[in-house]
Amino acid sequence: MNWLDRGIAAVSPRWAYNRMAWRDSLRSYDAGTKSRLNANWTTVNGTAEQANQAHRDVLRARARDLERNSDILEGLINPFERNVIGTGIMAQAKVADLDGNEDEKLNAEIEELWEEWCHAKNCDVAGTQCFDEFQAMAVRRKKVDGGIIFIKCYTDDGIIPFCLQAKEVDELDTSYSLSKTSEGNRIIGGIEVNQYNRPVAYYFKQYSPDGYWTGGTERIEANRVIYLFSKKRPTQIREVTELARTMPIVKEVNEFVEAISVKERILACLSVFIKKNTPTGTVGRGGIIDKKSGYPVRSISPGMIHELQPGDDVTTVNPSGQSSNAKEFIMTQQRIAGAGQGLSYEASSRDMSQVNYSSARQGLLEDQRTYQMEQKYLIDHFCREVYIEFIISAVLSGKLPIKDFWSNTKKYLKHDWVTPGWSWIDPLKEVRANQFALESGMDTLANICGSRGLDWKEVMKQRAKEKAFEKGLFPQEKEGEEVNGEEKTE
Repeated sequence: MNWLDRGIAAVSPRWAYNRMAWRDSLRSYDAGTKSRLNANWTTVNGTAEQANQAHRDVLRARARDLERNSDILEGLINPFERNVIGTGIMAQAKVADLDGNEDEKLNAEIEELWEEWCHAKNCDVAGTQCFDEFQAMAVRRKKVDGGIIFIKCYTDDGIIPFCLQAKEVDELDTSYSLSKTSEGNRIIGGIEVNQYNRPVAYYFKQYSPDGYWTGGTERIEANRVIYLFSKKRPTQIREVTELARTMPIVKEVNEFVEAISVKERILACLSVFIKKNTPTGTVGRGGIIDKKSGYPVRSISPGMIHELQPGDDVTTVNPSGQSSNAKEFIMTQQRIAGAGQGLSYEASSRDMSQVNYSSARQGLLEDQRTYQMEQKYLIDHFCREVYIEFIISAVLSGKLPIKDFWSNTKKYLKHDWVTPGWSWIDPLKEVRANQFALESGMDTLANICGSRGLDWKEVMKQRAKEKAFEKGLFPQEKEGEEVNGEEKTE
């Protein structure tokens, strides 16, 4: 209270209380006040594009620079590639017959054709990347560039008249920004959107064979474009790198490591200065003369013994000092950078020295939730779209002779995706827990196998083959074993 409040409180405590309550209600949020502590906190409200457009290209260029030169940033990207994609997200056809049972013959035919199409020569218009590599590149470019674009191309080169063309977000022609079309649509950042911000078409720069922009622009309808980026605000039209908040920390760590490295190199140096009574070159004092100091330039080597001239004196400079302990600082910064990307410190640094089984398992579970979110996004926005286009193209080209496809399209497009699984930290404990969950009905074989990237049907089929082999064929192969030191023969 100030002196006025104390005076009012002496006359009317109720009035003084109301004044204090009103003052507190005006305060509301500490982060919203314009106090001395927030004097340099200047913010402006605007749409997502207004906030992102000004810095989008700079952020992308800096993220790519760190991708090329920073091991720490690569340590944040690699876990997503390894765990979200791994050996690839595989498709499984789920077409059912009239009785509701899966049509094993047709599903096997579809999966065989799909596996062949996924090779680079069939799925990539450039013929250089297979579908698994497309998936991995999508995860990386979405993380670094903020997004990636795939164009559906229809050619006669592959087994079916359908393939993909990968494009970088830089290829969008931003010169069309804020302009309008004759239909009344807006073009923002090279993307034509309608009144609901739904993409209608994309404008791409045309390049010469040597990679230079020719000045031309190609308009591609939105139904041929798969644009992958994380949309975090309703007004967001284009991508922004997901590493934006992490890059300052990574840059600071890189500069800190470089400074420590320079300091260590300086501490390892031994300098020698030779003082002369006559600093200029005279008779008997030959050598290269430094123009600034007037002293000859000499060098030393390990174990060198050299006689000095009369009047020469040697002074050594041995830098002393203790190297800073950079470990704690780097660990803290890596932990913060990993947390900003949804990863634990162990996942981003590969340092398992400070965890036990419980903490490692808890960190792994949290990391897996992050990977699962990325997997679901990629399946919903990329894999499923490609698979549907693949089936339609295969039917149109006659590779899948399905007579009633157009009358039962939904039936023949049913499918599922098997994501790469994760290994167990302690297999014995995990197997016992899964066995108990399976016996008690708390989990299913499909979920348990799916968590390891396996198909439960394939597992059961393989187990049945192994049991049959063990019971029927395996004893016959034992007929050649030695009996009483002699080989048993028929």
